[in-house]
Amino acid sequence: MTFHQYHLPRSIRSQGIISLNTTKLRLLVSGANGFVGKAVCNQAVREGFVVRAAYRKCADQSGEIESVIVGDIDDVTNWDIALNQVDVVIHLAARVHVMHEASLDPLAEFRKVNVQGTHNLAMQAVRAGVKRLVFVSSIKVNGEETDIYSRYSEHDTPRPLDPYGVSKLEAEQVLHQVSKETGLEVVIVRPPLIYGPSVKGNFLQMLRVLSKGVPLPFSSIDNQRSLVYVENLADALIVCADHPAAVGQTYLISDGGDISTPDLMRNLALGMGCHAPLIPCHPKILYWAGRFVGKSEQAQRLLGSLQVDSGKIRRELNWTPPYSLQHGLQATAEWYRNTHL
Repeated sequence: MTFHQYHLPRSIRSQGIISLNTTKLRLLVSGANGFVGKAVCNQAVREGFVVRAAYRKCADQSGEIESVIVGDIDDVTNWDIALNQVDVVIHLAARVHVMHEASLDPLAEFRKVNVQGTHNLAMQAVRAGVKRLVFVSSIKVNGEETDIYSRYSEHDTPRPLDPYGVSKLEAEQVLHQVSKETGLEVVIVRPPLIYGPSVKGNFLQMLRVLSKGVPLPFSSIDNQRSLVYVENLADALIVCADHPAAVGQTYLISDGGDISTPDLMRNLALGMGCHAPLIPCHPKILYWAGRFVGKSEQAQRLLGSLQVDSGKIRRELNWTPPYSLQHGLQATAEWYRNTHL
C-alpha cells in the first residue's frame, strides 16, 4: 500500500470512490496555537489524522491532539521530538506582519524565521523520514493589488513588494530546492486575507469600528477582494496533505465569491446586528488621507482590488470550499457580537 492510500482526502472519500483508511497518517502542525493552526488541528482530527501540534512556548492540552514545544523558529530549532514518526508536516509557523516594526532590518528578521527556519525544518523532516511538507505561503508572493479585470494565478511571475512577501517567496524557493535534492514532497498554498471567528489584526479592527455605528466614508469604493474563510483554508490544507496530485504544486485559494469593501462592511455590520452608515467620499481623497497619517498600506487594502483565481486547486484536487463567503462572514460577525458586544 502506498503512502497516498493510507488516508484519502475528503474530496475523494465523499464520492465513495474507495476507502483504504487502514493506517492513520501522522500529521505535525507547526504554529498550532495560531488562528489558522487551531482550525487545521481540529479539521485534521475530524478527518482521521493522528495530530501532533507544535507550539513555540505553551501548549494547549487536548485529549485528541498530542502537543510538543519547539521554541523559537529559526535555523537551529530542534524538531527531533516533533518529527518523530510523522508522515506529513503542515508548516504554518511564521513571522508575520508587525504593526509597529522596530527592526532596523525587517527583511533579515523575516528571513530568519520564514526562510532559514523553514529550510531547517524541511531538512530535519527529510532526515526523520517525513514524506510531505505543506507550506502555507501568502498571496503577497504574487503582489499587492490586481486591477478590477484581472486575477492572480499560479502562473504569474512573483512580484512581492514587502519584506514579508519576499521572505515567503524565498521560503518557497528553498523548499523546491530541498524537494529536488531529497525527494521530499512539497505543496505550496498561497491564501489571501484569512478571516473567521477569533480573527485578529486589521479585520478585527474593522469589526470594532463597525460595531460603533459611526459614519464611515467608504460607500464610493469600487473594488473587489478575494478572501478565504479559516475553515475553508483548513479543509484545503488537509486535502493537500495527502492528495497524490498535489505533489510539487502551488495553489492559490479563496472562498470563490469576491466582495467589495463597502459590501464587506455592510455584511459584517448586519451580522453583528449593527447599522453601517457608509457615506460617499472620493477614493483618491481617502488614499491621500491615508498617506498623510502614515496608513498607506491600510488605505491600499481598503481601496484596491486583489482577486485570485482558485480554479487550479478545484480542478486538480477536486476541492470545493465547504462554506460560502456569506456563511464565513456571518459566522465571524456572530462570533464578534457574542464575545465583544
